[in-house]
Amino acid sequence: MALHNVDQAIIHQALLAASYEMGVKLIRSAHSPIVREAQDCSAAIISAAGDVVAQAELTAIQLGSISATLAPCLELYPAQSLGERDFFISNDPFSNGQHVPDIFIFTPAFFEGELIGFIATVAHHIDMGGGAPGLNPEAGDVHQEGLIIPPSRYSLDRDWHGGPLERLIAANVRMPEATIGDINAQFAANSIGAKRLTALARRYGADDLKLAMDEMLDYTERRIRAAIELLPDGRYCADAQLDNDGQSDDPVLIHTQVDIEGDSIKIRFDGSAPQVPTNLNSPIASTIAAAVACAKSVLTDPDIPFNDGASRVIDVDAPVGSILNPTRPAAVRARLLANHRVFNAVMNALEQVCPERVIAEGFDSTTPVCLSHLGESGYNIYLEILGGGYGAGSANDGCDAVDCPLSNCANIPVESLEMDYDFLRIENYGLVENSGGAGRQRGGLGFERVYRVLKDNVTFATYSDRFDTPARGINGGEPGGLASMTVVRGDEQIALTSKCGFDLQKDDLLVVRTGGGGGYGAPAERNPDEHRHDVEQGLVSRGS
Repeated sequence: MALHNVDQAIIHQALLAASYEMGVKLIRSAHSPIVREAQDCSAAIISAAGDVVAQAELTAIQLGSISATLAPCLELYPAQSLGERDFFISNDPFSNGQHVPDIFIFTPAFFEGELIGFIATVAHHIDMGGGAPGLNPEAGDVHQEGLIIPPSRYSLDRDWHGGPLERLIAANVRMPEATIGDINAQFAANSIGAKRLTALARRYGADDLKLAMDEMLDYTERRIRAAIELLPDGRYCADAQLDNDGQSDDPVLIHTQVDIEGDSIKIRFDGSAPQVPTNLNSPIASTIAAAVACAKSVLTDPDIPFNDGASRVIDVDAPVGSILNPTRPAAVRARLLANHRVFNAVMNALEQVCPERVIAEGFDSTTPVCLSHLGESGYNIYLEILGGGYGAGSANDGCDAVDCPLSNCANIPVESLEMDYDFLRIENYGLVENSGGAGRQRGGLGFERVYRVLKDNVTFATYSDRFDTPARGINGGEPGGLASMTVVRGDEQIALTSKCGFDLQKDDLLVVRTGGGGGYGAPAERNPDEHRHDVEQGLVSRGS
């Protein structure tokens, strides 16, 4: 029997609200700034069948991939074997995970002895061991990137809270208090989600709750199919590229083929570069999530919930052994760089179909700044994800100085940063003038962040892009500005590459500049009042 529309709407909104509440709980309970301030995490509610029905809109690359990470757990440990205090945990990139720092935790939710769903959280953990603190840009395989937890089932009572799993993880990471604290925050968020789901089952009954979950998936599917039906059938191909793989100077090609037929889309990446010997490889779950996120954002409206109904319509695959579907034991820590080029390539293909709905390329290069110091009390590791300028759209300028579309992290406030890390100080944080591509609509500006090193023996590690290849403008728009990193040591200026590690000394200045987004439309068509405003605000120089 169909659920009444009013009840459906109430349950729908309650599930969305519960997922958002889980995200808030996770962030407010977290120990490390990468979760507590930057919000590099996500939360979801999953049906008993394993389909994500509602999730917090935090880190976009994790939208559309959480159920894929749950699936290998359920293959090993069927749902009927679970108890109320059991949980699944995994961070294995080759079991449909993302990369090693992202730990997924799934807890079952029961009502009157019946499994009614799963509660999921994922958080980026500041250190998972491996060959270097925080991140290892020299990693040649995934084993050098940290402790790998395969899809596993454990018990909260037996294995956590001082149990063997907690002790195992704590013994293999450099900042155990932060890592264990953030995992406890995930458990706290999962507990909130389970309580909210159980309350809905108590109010409406388990059967009606299941009907409501199924309808949420069906609704998203219907809305996306309706949007795709408005597009012309055909095959649309496009490219994007990374500057290099971190070893050679050769660009790394991402090629996509988007096939639109009726009310469905197939996205393929045949012709993309083979997997690389560095950490830029993207596990297939990340590749799928990046492609689906782009297609949904372009083709649909924001009111359509992002759940697994989208995967029924948008089919994504990449060749095994390519940079977008590597084989074990490829290093994958920097997979978001390739994922952003997936996003760009799919966007460029859809430009041929609906140019008014796409945006120009942005900086779109996740840039983690990892600074670590080993003192008398142990390691202290600063990790922050920097963004840049967004690409402009047909009716809007690109956003200035924000994280890239698939990351969506906030910045760590300077005051919070300097409280937690006594070995560095921020000496400048501001926009980079003229870094947004000119156009009828201006590309977003990149920014500069300058770190003063206050102690000796500080290690810097990063991976980034767009040092050589700028963000492309469209429809006559100009490209965005390039990124750069420099160490100022006395009178010496040391230019760093986009993917590197470097040992810093006391009083060094680390200058990180991120790139801008491409413009949309011819610069001569820009509204003079808007250009004048940009000049007055110092966003572009006079005479530009």
